[in-house]
Amino acid sequence: MVARRTKEEALATRHRLLDAAELLFQAQGVSQTSLQQIAQQAGATRGAIYWHFKDKADLFNAMMERVILPLEAGPRAAAAAGLNDDPLGQIEEGMVHALTLMATDPQVRRVFDVATHKVEYTHDMASVQQRHLDARNACVADFEKALRTAARRDHIKLPVPGHVAAQGLHALISGLIQNWLLDPEAFDLVPTGRRTFRVYLAGLGFVRNSKAGIGNEADEEVAA
Repeated sequence: MVARRTKEEALATRHRLLDAAELLFQAQGVSQTSLQQIAQQAGATRGAIYWHFKDKADLFNAMMERVILPLEAGPRAAAAAGLNDDPLGQIEEGMVHALTLMATDPQVRRVFDVATHKVEYTHDMASVQQRHLDARNACVADFEKALRTAARRDHIKLPVPGHVAAQGLHALISGLIQNWLLDPEAFDLVPTGRRTFRVYLAGLGFVRNSKAGIGNEADEEVAA
């Protein structure tokens, strides 16, 4: 019982440290936040930090591991949607899931804000930058595969190379999220994302019917 309680106390301390890091990183930036400040915020000692984490980068990565970021969660949701015969529908399902996660989960929103706006990719944070790059590259690769598959199926020649179309789509989605974070009251993230995604597909030459998820609403947006 004593060993179990000690283990539970250590886990609770770890979570307090990570919670404190999230709040401080968002409030004042990663580079301006010291391990001592995190320990004080968590009601712990500096030694407790080094018991659980090697350094600030290790703590930062542990904080990131507690959540699945939107552009990492999107492909998983798309794969689970059962739209294997509709690659563009898969992308849209994943995108809507990612935007909904951002709009409704405060912790995901906080961590994404830290990861995109509050961290400097210095040498000490190289592993953080690599995770960001790996997630971006995996997402772009999924987009390119889906766009090429859909183009072949619909007998469409993309107006730009597949990898360029995929990069543009990723920039569209990530840009929407980052701009929304600057002012969440400026626009509704999920419906705006869905509409701009459909317009982007139309610009690539895809014609989608209402059954595939594009109906009169999207047509009106294009016309406007």
